[in-house]
Amino acid sequence: MSNYIVESTISLVILFFFYKFFLESEKTYQFNRFYLLASLLISLIIPFISIEIFNEIQNIPTAPEILNERNIPNSITQKNDINTGTKIALTLYFIVAIILVIRFINNLWTFRKKIKKNPHIRLHNATIILLDENTMPYTFLNFVFVNKQSYKNKGISPELLEHEFTHIHQKHSYDILFIEIIKIIFWFNPMYNLYKKAIQLNHEFIADENVIKKHKNVSLYQQLLLNTIETKKYYLASNLNYLMTKKRFIMMTKKTSRLSSILKRATTLPILTLLIYFLCIDLVAQEKEKTETSFPHEDVNRYYEDVQVITQDRTGNVISTKKYNELSEDEKKMIPPPPPVPLKIKMTQAQFEDFKKQAKYAIWIDGKNVDNSELNKFKPSDFVFFQNSHVYKNARSLKFPQENQVNLYTETGYKEAFEKRNKKAGGTIVIRNK
Repeated sequence: MSNYIVESTISLVILFFFYKFFLESEKTYQFNRFYLLASLLISLIIPFISIEIFNEIQNIPTAPEILNERNIPNSITQKNDINTGTKIALTLYFIVAIILVIRFINNLWTFRKKIKKNPHIRLHNATIILLDENTMPYTFLNFVFVNKQSYKNKGISPELLEHEFTHIHQKHSYDILFIEIIKIIFWFNPMYNLYKKAIQLNHEFIADENVIKKHKNVSLYQQLLLNTIETKKYYLASNLNYLMTKKRFIMMTKKTSRLSSILKRATTLPILTLLIYFLCIDLVAQEKEKTETSFPHEDVNRYYEDVQVITQDRTGNVISTKKYNELSEDEKKMIPPPPPVPLKIKMTQAQFEDFKKQAKYAIWIDGKNVDNSELNKFKPSDFVFFQNSHVYKNARSLKFPQENQVNLYTETGYKEAFEKRNKKAGGTIVIRNK
């Protein structure tokens, strides 16, 4: 989970500051709206994307498939012990999340009560709710909330109503509901508050632009905004806001170069590509296929010495039953080779020092998980064999979030882990002629 939060936050930060420095000042409001919403979705999805690129190299010490599972632990099967600190953090998380859910539902319920108890008028595919409270116009979903007396006395200008109707026709409330739901889940991440402010400001740019296009009087519209300043904020609504006015006035009169806006929008593609490259691509080392077996011929004969070999034809009829040592050389070639014995490979001093990095490696010594600091009690020559395994993102756990799992073996541990390699195979092998 911690990896998810870190990668998601990195994505949010990079995409947000690209927007602030390159896109917010451009009059490409519809593109900016899409960009902000897409950035939220990308930040939620990108930690789940894993692209594996295999880098073929030689001489990677790997453990054979027949390793004793009791001696080679796997981070996937490890039980995730939740300590007291984690329990407290989870409790706090759910308490705050529940409070935010209650606030969210309460605000929805408040809007519902206003809609039900107050008179309304249908106009321009929207519903105007006439309130007794002294308020400036604000919008939620398909409803515009206005002061009843001001509306009846024609004290609300057509420009301001057009502004609110734009919010409705553009369905801006759904953007706000979307970001608020995300904020409930990730309430601890302040980046979502910045995104909400950016989304709401862009909504105002869109509404302002539509009013100016229709009424074609910038100075009059700006004067109306100055005369209708309201400091009260509505949690889920689109409303006039004093803190946004200065930026809005600048954008109303700003001229944007078409070439500049095209280039800046095109730059979003390499930004997304870089994000995917740094956050989603896993370079996985892959050993080149070996052409020689590490199991000597005489050991093969000894390994299968007591095995009974049944040869069948294509239909499954038994052709012969023999002991392995009774087979011809050609028949022996049909028997799969025994599992290879791992060669003793010692690590270098540089590798040993690198393994001490807690954030990068989870360490096991002779099959027992230990803290990386335990390596300070050893030197490289104390170990006769080691395995460094890459752990994919979706296989990492809270207890072992590292991207590498290292198994180190002393002489004693090596003998215990691989002593069954010295035993003979038993039972029966069935081979079928082609």
